Amino acid sequence: MIITVFPGQGSQTPGFLTPWLAVDGVRERLERYSADSGVDLIAAGTEWDADRIRDTQVAQPLIVAASLVSYAALLETADGTTPGGVAGHSVGEVAALVAAGVLTDDEGMRLVGIRGRAMAEAAAAAETGMSAIIGGDRDAVLARLDELGLTPANHNGAGQIVAAGALDSLAALAESPVAGTRVIPLQVAGAFHTSYMAPAVDTLRAAATEVEASEPALTLWTNSDGSTVADGRAALDLLVAQVASPVRWDLDMESFAAHEVTGIIELAPAGTLVGLAKRALRGVPTVAVKTPDDLAAAAALLTGEDA
Repeated sequence: MIITVFPGQGSQTPGFLTPWLAVDGVRERLERYSADSGVDLIAAGTEWDADRIRDTQVAQPLIVAASLVSYAALLETADGTTPGGVAGHSVGEVAALVAAGVLTDDEGMRLVGIRGRAMAEAAAAAETGMSAIIGGDRDAVLARLDELGLTPANHNGAGQIVAAGALDSLAALAESPVAGTRVIPLQVAGAFHTSYMAPAVDTLRAAATEVEASEPALTLWTNSDGSTVADGRAALDLLVAQVASPVRWDLDMESFAAHEVTGIIELAPAGTLVGLAKRALRGVPTVAVKTPDDLAAAAALLTGEDA
């Protein structure tokens, strides 16, 4: 099974959408997505600097829009061949639900606009952040986070856990890290996927009740526990709850292996998830679709032409 995966917040870089505007129909699609999400996505993806696109209410719609336009371009390049399954990391789950047919692209962009604004508002209520912890003994890392009152917000697999919580606790972690680890502060606005985000869950849940969720047309994985979800409303409910609960990408990758995934294509802004897959799923072919130049290789993997 060849699957496509969709990245989460922090994968965006200044100007990364520029080459995509040369693809037929992308500008028009981004204009529509801008109206849906309330963000000028073309300006954000081509002109705005790193600080400006780091803003949660900008970053989330920008990343999902990029994933959707690159996914549409991939399907066209592959003559309509679709993947066997889809999964998204954190906000990338919105793109995954669209790709699976649970949501329309316009519904997905409206929801991610609401999600981004609600999470930005929740983040502004307290001085919090996130730090990646690379390496070390997993049990020792989790024990240290518990000691400091931090939440393991992202279990990314491949020896990586992201801690989230109060800035002073994150500073203490950096000053006295667990043996064998590196602590890398992340450029995000708050402690996502923790109880700090509870107000955003309420806001997104209210918006989600107005959406009609369809049954997934593709195998769809959830970040909640790495399982597959066959019910559209259940998938949407899990996406809503995930805002304040940990991302279990490690369990997703374990499930990919159990489902005999034979290739992984990461859509724009790509790189992070295939990097994790290369370490955790050794031998599984991957393609990161960063620019339109990567579409041919991705389409070859999807259609089996490179087998």
